Amino acid sequence: MSKPVALLASPDDIEAQFYEALQQGDVDKLMAVWSDDDEIVCVHPGGPRLVGAAAIRTAFEEMFANARVQARADKVRRVQTLTTAVHSVLEQVEVATSDGVRTAWVVATNVYVKTPLGWRMVCHHASPGTTRELQDVANAPALLH
Repeated sequence: MSKPVALLASPDDIEAQFYEALQQGDVDKLMAVWSDDDEIVCVHPGGPRLVGAAAIRTAFEEMFANARVQARADKVRRVQTLTTAVHSVLEQVEVATSDGVRTAWVVATNVYVKTPLGWRMVCHHASPGTTRELQDVANAPALLH
């Protein structure tokens, strides 16, 4: 059973709910993870920048009308302060093709802020990835730069 978005939930809890909502095709659950801020931003792989809850909701409604998104967060790298968290995520996405189900990789950045209602997403930016990202992340040292 999934956890509802809760007051003082952690960035990891919010992220888990985001990916659960994608897999379930539940736009209400997905939108519940987003901040109420007017400037929230979402970029789908190869897509335009969507600003605001209405634009983001419409894009996910259109996506869910075609199919649920079988994506899961993998190889998450986290940077967190008291009020902001940035997660660099390698998303593993199952894609149905004429040859059967294939795995695609998406490189995403999820940004969360701590609000009076707890942690909420303010940005999801995703770009097409390759299996090279999986290898690079697996072999990368723990220190950046």
